[in-house]
Amino acid sequence: MSMIRVLNAVATAVAGTVGWSEAANPAADPEVVAAMLGEVGIRAGSGELDSAVRRFQARSGLRTDGIAGPETVHALARAAAEHRHLREIGLAA
Repeated sequence: MSMIRVLNAVATAVAGTVGWSEAANPAADPEVVAAMLGEVGIRAGSGELDSAVRRFQARSGLRTDGIAGPETVHALARAAAEHRHLREIGLAA
């Protein structure tokens, strides 16, 4: 996954937290969301992105609506970064 795609997903999350309207807040790229879910150990196969997002939301204490909105994308980006860091220092598989 390219850094630009991750930054675009995070920008989508930040846009929602600073109060941009939904019309100005583009949807997160499904491929980026699926890749980040994979980084935190949640597989999102073909047609399963909605349920994978719901599993992440439930595990993270978020509203489980299956939508990768700003709050979900922000939490997912943070969780993926934490998992990458733990792998780098040898504390996670």
